Formats: sequence, C-alpha cells, structure tokens
Amino acid sequence: MRVAILQFPGSNCDWDSEYAVKDVLGISAHRVWHKDKLPSETEAVIVPGGFSFGDYLRCGAIARFSPIMQNLKEFAEKGGQVLGICNGFQILCESGLLPGALIRNDCLDFRCLNQNLLVENSNDRFNQTTLGKSLLLPIAHGEGNYRADESVLSSLEANDQILLRYSGNPNGSMNDIAGIRNFTGNVYGMMPHPERAVGSHHPCLDGLPLLKAFLKPVLQTRPAEISS
Repeated sequence: MRVAILQFPGSNCDWDSEYAVKDVLGISAHRVWHKDKLPSETEAVIVPGGFSFGDYLRCGAIARFSPIMQNLKEFAEKGGQVLGICNGFQILCESGLLPGALIRNDCLDFRCLNQNLLVENSNDRFNQTTLGKSLLLPIAHGEGNYRADESVLSSLEANDQILLRYSGNPNGSMNDIAGIRNFTGNVYGMMPHPERAVGSHHPCLDGLPLLKAFLKPVLQTRPAEISS
C-alpha cells in the first residue's frame, strides 16, 4: 500500500477516495481505521470528506483525538504527504496541521453544487501551468467558511500557501479561500471534492489533475504508475 485513506466513524468519502486513487489512477491504496496505525510502507495519506463522529460539537473536534492522528502528525513532521478533503480539511485544521478554522457557512445553508474555482500559483505542483487557471469541482458542506486572524491570512498570502479560491464565494470564506497548504508544502487541505470528479458521471474530470499533483512526489520514482 502506498496511499493510506483514513476512516473515521461516519466517514462517507473514504470509498470515493480509494476508488479515485486505486481504480482510476492505478495506485495502491487502502482504507485505515482511525484506531489503527499507518502501515510502515505508507507514502501519502488522504483524510477524506463526508463526516466524522462528534461533528455535532464542531467539525473535526473529536476526530482529531483519534489514535491515528498522533501517528499522522509524526508522519507529516517527517515530510509525509497529507491531503485533507472537506471534513478532512476541518480535521487537519482542528489538529493544528493546518492554520485557521472552518465554521458554519455564512448563508447557514448546506451548499451542494459544482463550484468554479480559481487556481493560485502556490508551488511547483499546484499552479496554473499544471492545473489550468480554473477548475470545476463538487462541494458539499455546511461548515466550509474558512476563518483565520489577519496575521495568519497575511502569512498565507505572502508565502503562496493558498491553493484554490472560490469564483463566486458560496460560504463566506475569508479571501475566497477554498484550499491551502502548510509552509513546507507537504500538508494540503481543501473543501472541494476532487475524488468525486474522476469519472464520466461528473460534468468534467478536473479532480484527476489535482489528485495527480498531490501524488506527484510519491510517484517520482515510478511516474508510469499514474494513468493518463
């Protein structure tokens, strides 16, 4: 197994993530229960979307105490690649692996739609040359309103840590932020669902280049493993 997909009680996008990585991209991937440890051969981790237990208190507030999260922090500190999607983004923020917080949408509605996103030039993987200037990806969240204090926002902007911005903000996120990365560039989080835009059932396949961008460091030794 090369990609571990965390599974919490209540997760519902873990299967989608496994399908996108394993069946569509052809990369070895499996789900790992939140009380277990990451397998020693893990090269990348996806914290999937959906829901997690305790979200009624605050999204990700209980999941961050799961046994596997300490293991995940150690993995990230060693440079391991981590991607949090939707609820996974919320968990990464709650655990301190990413700055800021996700709160209730300013409209107070659950937003479920295909959302236009603007790609920022963040690093050598997440930029307009590799991903294009815009993407169309599904969103499905009630707490996607990204908040951070001014010093954090200024740091994110100055260090090119913003990955995606909403074109037509659906939830009130500060600076239209839809996705960010940490300073070192190995932990990523976003509210849109790239794993849901990898097949003919979706209007486009914009999830594929985004997932490939995240997994690029893992596959540099075997680039042929990514299907075109």
